[in-house]
Amino acid sequence: MKVLTFGEIMLRLKAPGVERFFQSPSMEATFGGGEANVAVSLANYGMDAAFLTVLPNNMLGDEAVKELRKLGVDTSKIIRGKGRLGIYFLEGGANQLPSKVVYDRDYSAIALAKQGSIDWDKAFEGVDWFHITGITPAISESAMELSLESVKAAKAKNIIVSCDLNFRKNLWEYGKKAPEVMTELAEYVDIAVANEEDCQKSLGISIDVNVEDGKLDRNAYKELSDKVLKEYPNMKMIAITLRESQSADINGWAACLNDRENFYVSRKYEIRDIVDRVGGGDSFAGGLIYGLNNYMDKKEALEFAVAASCLKHSIHGDFNRVSVSDVEKLAGGDASGRVQR
Repeated sequence: MKVLTFGEIMLRLKAPGVERFFQSPSMEATFGGGEANVAVSLANYGMDAAFLTVLPNNMLGDEAVKELRKLGVDTSKIIRGKGRLGIYFLEGGANQLPSKVVYDRDYSAIALAKQGSIDWDKAFEGVDWFHITGITPAISESAMELSLESVKAAKAKNIIVSCDLNFRKNLWEYGKKAPEVMTELAEYVDIAVANEEDCQKSLGISIDVNVEDGKLDRNAYKELSDKVLKEYPNMKMIAITLRESQSADINGWAACLNDRENFYVSRKYEIRDIVDRVGGGDSFAGGLIYGLNNYMDKKEALEFAVAASCLKHSIHGDFNRVSVSDVEKLAGGDASGRVQR
């Protein structure tokens, strides 16, 4: 199974620990981005994972490629173009102080890439599964056009398409609103990943849930997932993550999966002393792709995805640096965190 993910990888500049921006003169520099994070997860699990993006032809672009290669991701499909490497700045948050993200990604190489600039026949050679998110079409109008072009080309080749809806309120600044684009893109999606806010603000499908109050009624998510599947008859299943945010440090974490025939709900994890929650959704998507390809039981696939994402909350950086055995131990009930000798 060859998986290709498509999107933007950025330079991540984070204030140290839980400090605020410029509280100290240094920042932690790493790389990250939704679709790249998924590719790294899959490579960690031993899957054949490739990442496609457009990078500037300079040292920063070179370093991003080196980092992905080091982690086992196939970078042969990456192309170079005009523009820059996008940056995002991150404050970690603590207790009642939320994490904050500031984007500096205008005029990035992928934001400037034009419709028709990627040879999709070549990009999809040998590919069985294609993953995209709602972030890429939010970057710029041309990135939106490329995103729609990609899913249409994938479906024409009978490639499985998964999409994490990933609504980002700080993007979508080029004139179109998320539902104008995402409702069309979703028509080509086989497997969707979302939370309740993504469904509301990307697809215009909602239930009576307050996404800000930190309390989640799992029973309502059967209704929400049914609504999405009814609206998109070509969609085979949707997974919805359930995050209960008590504070920046304490979250409840679970998920559900609706495959039209059954509705599965995972176990719930109580995550305390969160190290880094950025990339948590991406690690769920990567875990779900792995699980659906390696377990016969969809409930088992869901549990793998939730456990993978739970572990990500204890790892610095965007990338989920865990193995299959790490995830299976937690999914199997070993949540002690005891030293493994």
